[in-house]
Amino acid sequence: MPEGGASIPNTAQGAAAGAEPPGLTAHRRTGLLVTFLLGGLTAVPPLAMDMYLPALPEVTRALHAPAATVQLTLTTCLAGMALGQLVVGPMSDRWGRRRPLLAGLGVFVVATVLCALAPTVELLVAFRLAQGLAGAAAIVIARAVVRDLYDGMAMARFFSTLMLISGVAPIVAPLIGGQVLRVTDWRGVFVVLTAIGILIGALVWTRLPETLPPAQRHSGGVGEALRSMRGLLADRSFAGYTLTGGFAFAALFAYISASPFVIQEIYGASPQTFSLLFGVNSVGLVLVGQINGKILVGRVSLDRVLGIGLAIVITAATALLLMSLGVFGEVGLAPVAVALFVLMSAMGITLPNTQALALMRTKHAAGSASALLGTSSFLIGAIASPLVGVAGEDTAVPMAVVQLAAALVALACFVGMCRPWKSDREMDSKTDGKTDSRGASVEGADS
Repeated sequence: MPEGGASIPNTAQGAAAGAEPPGLTAHRRTGLLVTFLLGGLTAVPPLAMDMYLPALPEVTRALHAPAATVQLTLTTCLAGMALGQLVVGPMSDRWGRRRPLLAGLGVFVVATVLCALAPTVELLVAFRLAQGLAGAAAIVIARAVVRDLYDGMAMARFFSTLMLISGVAPIVAPLIGGQVLRVTDWRGVFVVLTAIGILIGALVWTRLPETLPPAQRHSGGVGEALRSMRGLLADRSFAGYTLTGGFAFAALFAYISASPFVIQEIYGASPQTFSLLFGVNSVGLVLVGQINGKILVGRVSLDRVLGIGLAIVITAATALLLMSLGVFGEVGLAPVAVALFVLMSAMGITLPNTQALALMRTKHAAGSASALLGTSSFLIGAIASPLVGVAGEDTAVPMAVVQLAAALVALACFVGMCRPWKSDREMDSKTDGKTDSRGASVEGADS
């Protein structure tokens, strides 16, 4: 397979200088297919997780397994996606984006086929772990490719566009899974996931060019990768944005984990009403993400927009907590639904901007940086999710407490570590990773 991939020419002079392959500029101008392809890659993890949800009761019956054991098939897949990013990200900095991505998609397809054939729940748990580890390549390399192709405001806009595409996946995945179960059993869900993996792999093979020139790759092994990650974490601003995004994601995870119970059991909504509200909230997140990318980016400082987003999340979470505690007396579903909609919509200006602001500082190690961003979000979110049920099944207080606490910690990391009032991150992007607005080395933490 040619190193350059599908369609990017490279001159010897450009490679020697570590310059961007000239084909990349043209590729940006004709990037509609690549935009959808990168969106499809970021949608692989939610598809692998959420398409399977309607099949859980059937898996319990078919494999004669306890429900708690079947739940492990979700936990191990999520853990694999979190940890796999730490491996694949540095690999993509060393060998380029295409080879690790194609290898990851290949393993994902094989693991998904094995899931469909699993005779016992123990093997299904193991295969789901492998599926998550391999699927991590899709999301971590998609972010790294965006960093290779775009800088500054363009990168922030592109992340908002990706949210439009990948944000649809959690909405439609359970619906697809439910329809698959109408015509086949739970194994058919994995057959459909296998077909999706093959399709995306074929498109990557034929349409996604290599975006990391050989001269810009890292030649070291595990030791250099660890040093690179340590250097990234030593950059206070990068670490601050990473933690800000991770704890904001924890508030989102708390909503996903607790909202089915809160809306249906506590407020008495039907499953259909819950599905409608869940869809409306997801649409709100996507639409606000588009407002961020099309209107706000380039007109308002990314740091300022991020701060506004966190303030809105905190306000909505505070309102949810006060309603859950009965401060306003008995409230019905409508006020709670409004607060959840506001909180979810605010994620549309919070999550993409934390990623853009963090990756602006990491041209030299976009794969490792993307891995740290993804892993921190998954792990912090996974830790926060179980906390929403600690006070029993008759109150929404734990969900609101976790959301408010996570949002407050995110704000503290943003203010205390990123110090947005002291530097202009848009200026950072214009220096192409050489110096920040105070003259300090942005890449220097690990160089």
